[in-house]
Amino acid sequence: MLSLENISAGYGGFQALFGVSLEVNAGEAVAVIGPNGAGKTTLLRVISKLIQPSRGSISFEKNSLANIPPHQILERGIAHVPENRRLFPRLSVYDNLKIGAFPPEARKHFDERLGRVYGMFPILEKRKEQAAGTLSGGEQQMCAIGRALMSGPKLLLLDEPSAGLAPVVVQAIFELVRRICAQGYTVLIVEQNIRQVLKVVNRAYLLDAGRIEKQGSSRELLDSEEIRKAYLGL
Repeated sequence: MLSLENISAGYGGFQALFGVSLEVNAGEAVAVIGPNGAGKTTLLRVISKLIQPSRGSISFEKNSLANIPPHQILERGIAHVPENRRLFPRLSVYDNLKIGAFPPEARKHFDERLGRVYGMFPILEKRKEQAAGTLSGGEQQMCAIGRALMSGPKLLLLDEPSAGLAPVVVQAIFELVRRICAQGYTVLIVEQNIRQVLKVVNRAYLLDAGRIEKQGSSRELLDSEEIRKAYLGL
């Protein structure tokens, strides 16, 4: 479904990614793991066309994304849940979800998808008239994910969904990610919490200092002595 080949990218004179290649197949849950500053967020921004790569190619459903502007990426079926949620804090939960269904095709299915999101996150229906900025951290993350699902994505990009959350909330968020994957969504998730994310995905890539250093099934990476010592502290 998604294919990146030899992607290099950065900000100004700083290069964050060096020849990164990866694939995500339809129906898969794939993680990009690695330490802070490894280039994980940059990678998702490249896929969303928020950053133009300096080298390499990206294709989605066998179609090149080279000349697709950022505002059309959502219409192609790629929804991005950014780091730190980026909700509209003064708007209600309902209005934030409504914004997620902005593409014309998504508007046709608004009621159906809203019901599905409320079914997945019942707390959002209870809070629907509440300003999104007043929600707890975990509830804000649910709202951000729900907003992305309102577009009916073919590929869901999740950027550090556990960042800044209390440990007990982190457990709940990963359980929600597990449920989303179980419902057949194709998911690419970047995450520092390596131990938790490898429990909910099929495959993973280890990104360190802007380069893919290792890849394999989640079990292979969990069992890797190198990863256990360097990233899990075991």
